[in-house]
Amino acid sequence: MNKARIGINFDSVIERKITMKYTQHNLDKLEDILEQSEYVVRYERGTFQSGWCLLEARKIVVLNKFLDAEGRINTLLEIIPQLNIEFDKLTHESQKLYDEVVKNSAVIV
Repeated sequence: MNKARIGINFDSVIERKITMKYTQHNLDKLEDILEQSEYVVRYERGTFQSGWCLLEARKIVVLNKFLDAEGRINTLLEIIPQLNIEFDKLTHESQKLYDEVVKNSAVIV
C-alpha cells in the first residue's frame, strides 16, 4: 500500500505584508485599535530588543520612543496580531483595519 505524503512546499510559501503609508494618521489608526481594546500605548526609552515591550497583565504596550513613524507602524503591525484584541469593542473602521492587519500577518501557502 502506497501512502501519500502530505506536506508543505516551502518554496510556495510567501509572507504578505500590509502596505500602509508611514504617516501619523495611519499610526493613530493602529493605536486606536489598541486603545479601543483597552490597551495603553506608551512611548518610553529603554533597551527593547525588538523596539517594544508588552505588559500583558496590565494591557500596556510600550514602544521605544526613539522609533520614527515607520518603525512605530511596523512594530504595531507586528504585535497587534499577537494581542487579545476585543473585536466587538472596535469601531467599524478599526475592525476593517484589524482584519487586514491579521490577515496580512499570516503566512499564505
